[in-house]
Amino acid sequence: MTSALELRQVSKVYGSGPTEVHALCEVDLSVERGELVAIMGPSGSGKSTLLTIAGSLEQATSGHVLVDGVELAGLSRSERARMRRRSIGYVFQDFNLLAGLTAVENVSLPLELDGVGAKAARATGLEAMEQLDVADQADRYADELSGGQRQRVAITRAVVGERGLLLADEPTGALDSVNGEAVMRLLRGATRRGIAGVVVTHEAQLASWADRVVFLRDGRVVDQTVAPPGPESLLAAR
Repeated sequence: MTSALELRQVSKVYGSGPTEVHALCEVDLSVERGELVAIMGPSGSGKSTLLTIAGSLEQATSGHVLVDGVELAGLSRSERARMRRRSIGYVFQDFNLLAGLTAVENVSLPLELDGVGAKAARATGLEAMEQLDVADQADRYADELSGGQRQRVAITRAVVGERGLLLADEPTGALDSVNGEAVMRLLRGATRRGIAGVVVTHEAQLASWADRVVFLRDGRVVDQTVAPPGPESLLAAR
């Protein structure tokens, strides 16, 4: 079975000579559909670089990055952009919603950019918003929403359509603990529907929602463990 995401011996070097920085060093990582993986590590360990390379927002210096079995290095710039629209959803820490669009317009925009008609894109967007309990905010603008609502809309935009890979960079960083756990519950719910999820977080309590935790230090994977039973598992056991 093809992994949703596979990194093989991936390295990333910025600069050259005395200013050279090795952000990632021969990283191996495989994520399956239906799996939620948390990436943890100190500041500067390469967490965000790993995510941007996995999402094709930047290219590795060496190694291989495959999404659904397709090697990103073999794609043209336009083909990589198409893959991001169709296969990869990205949740940014600062939400990255467009202020001039309503919530549902933000959600359906990737579909429209990929050629889906406006009416069909809105219908698909609304369906995705209903799954994340934010459909009642569809026609409100981003600056009219609370932080938690904006994050739900951002996650909805990331999973809309047939995307199989969800990448989230500190998605709870701007939220309080209650909304932070709500976001992790949403990410966990997305993987239950067959999406592969990778989330960067510095909070161990939130990482416990994941199936597996990967630890980075100085650009290298130094450990990875099956996450201990998280809040969701504990509630189910009662």
